Amino acid sequence: MVLPLTLLEAAKSNAVLVELKSGETFSGRLESHDSHMNMTLSEVIRTNAEGTRFWKVRSVYVRGNGVKYIRFADEVVERARALPKPVPRGGVRGGGRGGARGGGRGGATASGRNAAVQAPRGGRGRGRGGP
Repeated sequence: MVLPLTLLEAAKSNAVLVELKSGETFSGRLESHDSHMNMTLSEVIRTNAEGTRFWKVRSVYVRGNGVKYIRFADEVVERARALPKPVPRGGVRGGGRGGARGGGRGGATASGRNAAVQAPRGGRGRGRGGP
């Protein structure tokens, strides 16, 4: 199995055909891409959704969230299979709102038990209500 970003990496400087969700197509040479599948193509032939109008464009930036599909040559797929597999990133998962070890928003503490509830220390506390 070849991951999509690996395919894009193998397709750099090669001809690709990109069809957007709108139906427009861009056929050109893949110059660069990023992790969101945004792409820059050069020497592009743009075709409208109906396939009736064509434009020759020097360079086009295509947003990844608008892409329906990308067509590559068969040798690009074979080259992608030969590339080394990406190394998974290490580290502890989590981190937002309480971190990876519990604690925030009612989660368990690092030891796995619920924290002891402390008695109020006086004052009205949070909010506007009260006696």
